[in-house]
Amino acid sequence: MARYDFRTPRLFVDVPLAAGASVPLDPPQTNYLCNVLRLAAGDGVLAFNGRDGEWQAELERPGKKAAALRIIAPSRPQDRPCDLHYLFAPLKHARLDYMVQKAVELGVSRLQPVTTRHTQMSRVNLERMRANAIEAAEQCGILAIPEIVAPLPLERLLQAMSAERMLIFCDEDAETRDPLVALSALRTETGTPPLAVLVGPEGGFVEEERALLLRRGNVLRLALGPRILRADTAAVAALAIVQAALGDWR
Repeated sequence: MARYDFRTPRLFVDVPLAAGASVPLDPPQTNYLCNVLRLAAGDGVLAFNGRDGEWQAELERPGKKAAALRIIAPSRPQDRPCDLHYLFAPLKHARLDYMVQKAVELGVSRLQPVTTRHTQMSRVNLERMRANAIEAAEQCGILAIPEIVAPLPLERLLQAMSAERMLIFCDEDAETRDPLVALSALRTETGTPPLAVLVGPEGGFVEEERALLLRRGNVLRLALGPRILRADTAAVAALAIVQAALGDWR
């Protein structure tokens, strides 16, 4: 039997979930279920809020243009996401959308934009990022929505980061070596420390930024193979090898 029910539509609702509750849907959600998917009253929907697990629900139609979910019973308990932060230089819209979706699919718990000397985009639409994160979670059976926070300059980010968090600094100028071997060396008998993965802008890091990162301590400078990757490709590559070596893929 499959772990997830991919045939029943899933919907994120940011309200408490409990048996017997009726959850009103906003117009976009109503349009999606009733007009795009053409569901009728009584059809099944899976609801989640990132806190209370996943619940079986039925569509209600209290009015011609209104819809709600009647919460019936739990279907999956809330899981605990990896303590994995993804730190990235903002990208242009389409590539940022892709990166956010893939980071959510790969299990990050926090999305943190970082401004650097070569950052191309100075503004980040956090609401758009959240919408993409929710859509990815709805489509891929994920129960937790990552925290999405405002951009910070690199220096301020390093000052605010806990010293216990291991920073995996992806740098094309790092000595080329097997990243899985380097990451696996971080595992100890007590487990894996909280992690942060940093991927910089298309133009890379300047030497002053590299020096600042390496002075931090508790940092692993890592090359992602012999080829130069675009920032959105690097996101997928870095998060995949981190999950394979230290995360919930093992």
